[in-house]
Amino acid sequence: MSGEAAPNGAREDGRRQKIGGLYSHYVLAVLVLVYVFNFIDRQILSILAEDIKADLGVTDAQIGFLYGTVFAVFYAVFGIPLARFADVWVRRSLISAGLFFWSAMTALSGTARSFSVLALYRIGVGIGEASASPAAYSMLSDYYAPKRRATVIAIYSSGVYIGAGIGLVLGGWILDQWTAMYPVNPPLGLKGWHVAFMVVGLPGLFMAAWVRTLREPIRGLSEGLVTKPHPEPLHVLRTEMAAVIPPFNIVAIIRTGASLRFNLITLSGIALGSALLISLTGSVAQWVATGIGVYVTVSWAQSLKSRDPATFAMIFGSKAMIYTMLAFPTIAFVGYGVGFWTAPLLMRAHGATATEVGIWLGLGAAAGGFLGVTIGGIAADWLKTKFPSGRLVLGYVAIVGTVPAVLVLIYTESLYFAFWINFVATLVGACWPGVPPSTANDLVMPRMRAVAGAYYILVNTFIGLALGPYVIGQISDVFMANGFESAEALRNAMACSMLIFVVSIFCLIQAQRHLPRDESSRLDRARAMGESLDESGSN
Repeated sequence: MSGEAAPNGAREDGRRQKIGGLYSHYVLAVLVLVYVFNFIDRQILSILAEDIKADLGVTDAQIGFLYGTVFAVFYAVFGIPLARFADVWVRRSLISAGLFFWSAMTALSGTARSFSVLALYRIGVGIGEASASPAAYSMLSDYYAPKRRATVIAIYSSGVYIGAGIGLVLGGWILDQWTAMYPVNPPLGLKGWHVAFMVVGLPGLFMAAWVRTLREPIRGLSEGLVTKPHPEPLHVLRTEMAAVIPPFNIVAIIRTGASLRFNLITLSGIALGSALLISLTGSVAQWVATGIGVYVTVSWAQSLKSRDPATFAMIFGSKAMIYTMLAFPTIAFVGYGVGFWTAPLLMRAHGATATEVGIWLGLGAAAGGFLGVTIGGIAADWLKTKFPSGRLVLGYVAIVGTVPAVLVLIYTESLYFAFWINFVATLVGACWPGVPPSTANDLVMPRMRAVAGAYYILVNTFIGLALGPYVIGQISDVFMANGFESAEALRNAMACSMLIFVVSIFCLIQAQRHLPRDESSRLDRARAMGESLDESGSN
């Protein structure tokens, strides 16, 4: 499938679509709200964690698995076919359907009475939320000019911090209010954490209908590379689903002519690695789920290489893309991990209530995150005008600011000082989310944007979300097994997590080396892979 020009009618429609106009801002605002719902449903688990642990009898590592891995693996794996679908279908409809599904799964989480059932609903939340961001990145890239890309995606990404903040505030308030009203024998046996899931999940069902009313932009218009609509989008979805879901992926490997031998050798290596990690940690579900996710990703990449070599080459043939997609997820490892465990730490170390922690952490996360990600996006676009790899500088800013802020946050003896430092830590740690997806979009063709976005989300999800909270929880369990008090164990585990920044800095340096060449050669590399380009539109 090539990036062909649209027929004249579509091109005329495209000229009437205003790039960066008032309606574009309206779409951006609605999509920010979608992302707010996305992270309310995701982050609320943090403030509910202590009650869920007590009610279901689970460990720190299991809570980290529930928040991170079991959600992340399915979020990442289904993000691939849904992103490919977004590249050929109506993106606003895909976001709407996904929002409805994940909101329903969040509400149903309020009916869970066991760890396994709650994990099953978290899988559903992950699958539904996988539909949103790749499609949103692609839509916004068509509504705004490339020079505004990091700013716009950063504003969209502010939904992460606003949603996380609201989730903490609302979750903590509901938890304490419900417990105060019904300290024993609550109605229908519903605990505070059950009710919190229901309250935050149900409004998303109505929001989904609003999203469905958005206008779909002309694909590729903002860069003058208008792309012809795909004649069989459902066939693409079926093909992509088959490429990632075992055992159908084996059929897809054979059908596309990819190497079955390589696939099976990879599967054996992943199984061996998972078995080793299980023996070291005792966490069967964690490493089985992670192994499945890694295997599915390799199988999809194999299939993509045979079915769409141009997209494969533009993504995996760019060193700038590879290093960028490793640098920022390793930063996210700390962001997701520390962000999740801060509320439980403050409740353990300072004896604070869920309402108190939820309100102050939530407000700090919402305000600091919104300011950080927005200012970071603007700064990234400004730095891009100064030198080609300017956006990547925000990665260094995040690391240098995060380390001292987090250390003070977790070791201070003052609860209220911790609340203020949390605002600072979020402010500096939130400056980079607009950088990797905008960089990915700059390195591929318009028809490949959603897949490039999904690739970033996949790596970010596996490294940041699947491993960050779990690894901190696992290290905390190890410290406790060696005699540390629970709060001290968690503090030390959170501090240890920042050692991964050594990897982040190395990858940022490498990405900066390769980005100017890879970006300037984008069209030439696409033509060399057989892409048919129409550059007659407006930029």
